[in-house]
Amino acid sequence: MRSVPSILHLDMDAFFAAVEQAAKPSLRGKPVIVGGVGGRGVVSTCSYEARKFGVHSAMPMAQARRLCPNAAFLSGRFTAYRQVSEQVMSLLRELSPLVEPLSLDEAFVDLEAGPYGPALAEAGPEAGPELVMAIGEDLRADIRRVTGVTGSVGLAGSKLMAKIASEQAKPDGLVLIGVGAERSVLEPMSVRALPGVGPATEQVLRRAGMMTVADLAEAGETELVQLLGRAHGAGVHQMALGLDSRPVVPDRDAKSVSVEDTYPVDLLDRDRILHEIEVLTARCVARLHSAGRSGRTVVLKVRRFDFSTLTRSETLRAPTDDPAVIAETARRLALQVNTAGGVRLLGVGVSQLADYTQEDLFAQAAAEELAAGEPAVEQLPLADEPSAASASGPAPVVQTLVVEPPVRQWYPGQDVTHAAYGPGWVQGSGVGRVTVRFETPDSLPGRVRTFAIEDPDLSPAEPQPLVRG
Repeated sequence: MRSVPSILHLDMDAFFAAVEQAAKPSLRGKPVIVGGVGGRGVVSTCSYEARKFGVHSAMPMAQARRLCPNAAFLSGRFTAYRQVSEQVMSLLRELSPLVEPLSLDEAFVDLEAGPYGPALAEAGPEAGPELVMAIGEDLRADIRRVTGVTGSVGLAGSKLMAKIASEQAKPDGLVLIGVGAERSVLEPMSVRALPGVGPATEQVLRRAGMMTVADLAEAGETELVQLLGRAHGAGVHQMALGLDSRPVVPDRDAKSVSVEDTYPVDLLDRDRILHEIEVLTARCVARLHSAGRSGRTVVLKVRRFDFSTLTRSETLRAPTDDPAVIAETARRLALQVNTAGGVRLLGVGVSQLADYTQEDLFAQAAAEELAAGEPAVEQLPLADEPSAASASGPAPVVQTLVVEPPVRQWYPGQDVTHAAYGPGWVQGSGVGRVTVRFETPDSLPGRVRTFAIEDPDLSPAEPQPLVRG
């Protein structure tokens, strides 16, 4: 363990929604919800103003609309989020070469490995905490100045405690947990505060009468190993004691994103299994959005009643993060597995990750058509091949198939520019019209104007930069 709390954890506050508010003056101080705006969309992130109404990440968008009907509902602008993330990560790398990004809006930093390292070593346990507090406050001020969004900072002697500190600091705060104070901070907390303790592990521990971290520390390693297995039990016990020696590993690149749940009672009903797959898909997509990634391969994991574990996968034509596409693919994979005896665990994952791209419209259309029981492509006879009817009769009349150009689509929150009015963003569209508010990050709240969807003077645009100094 370190003698100075020199591990910093930064967690940006409601990141996607905060970027939207920084980019759109008319939305500042108002509820903003970012996610899939379709009928089956889910909330990716919401502002703190929306959270007061009970809205939270991974919630179905339809439910969010019922809870907070007056919010601004926006589709994601991942180019903008990545731009702001790069600005934030650049500020972190000025503090240390050891920066471990966990997603677009979250990272660990080892301050001892950077330019402040000698000063921290000289300050020691007595003056070190004051110095790292000053570094953390300067970082928060720089992030606000450069991007206009806020972040919460946790400082501690380990990654475990630094993350717990940043959670306590939210929103827009800083918390330091001193070296030696780990157990006093951890012991009153729920067992879910520890990494790796999910709903299933929590239920196992609760049945054994362990509900707080203090209970885990008191139980001892032997009992936890008996309950959770050797590796998991030993790890949970170490964390319950506040011990975490994991180093900050720079530039981790995840190969896949996945979520899974173990159920206290085996799932027997096919419809219930398909429903749980949709729930897992929503959580998996939320993680994809948080990392700013998409993926080509959908993976389904099924552990049956007899503990046999099966995986099935399907590779799509292009990377996607569309929950409808991923859920439909996962459901299709589930139909390939015999679940008659019951299912104790389900998992949904996405691999072959890529940087975020606009939704794969072909994959989405195929998923919708498969769900409706319709073929994805209509098969037409070739014009130069004789048909059975014309083999002995007159030559067929060849007709030219005229393909109409697709109707332009506009998404809520999308950046646009108009030849006469300049840059703005889409508030909504429908019935052949699109409504645009014309404003920029540094302007006053702008005016709203409505145009025909096919207006030639209106076109998509790149995000306006949030750089402020």
